[in-house]
Amino acid sequence: MSSVTTAVVAGPDEDGIAAALEGEGVDVTRVDGVVSRPHLEEAGIVDADLYVLTDIGQATTIPIVCDLNDDARTVVYARDTVPEFVKGQLDLAIDPQLMDASVVADELVG
Repeated sequence: MSSVTTAVVAGPDEDGIAAALEGEGVDVTRVDGVVSRPHLEEAGIVDADLYVLTDIGQATTIPIVCDLNDDARTVVYARDTVPEFVKGQLDLAIDPQLMDASVVADELVG
């Protein structure tokens, strides 16, 4: 598996996953507000190695990311439960209360 070099982080980031990824040398693009397909494309999701979603309310972005980039790993880093309809397309779901952002970033990059 190749190491992660680029990531798109969507949603609010109170738990600091974007900064943790940047600390591991990842080039991170942030997407805030309501995330749409054009926003994801502008953020570079087509060539990104990783998509991290921090807002379960925008879980519909997971299938969009999978459609745009078969190779991107999809991660939810949020306290809320992941909806059933995206679980099959998700590589990893982590609760920030259970694992610190720096540990998650290290695991994702390694």
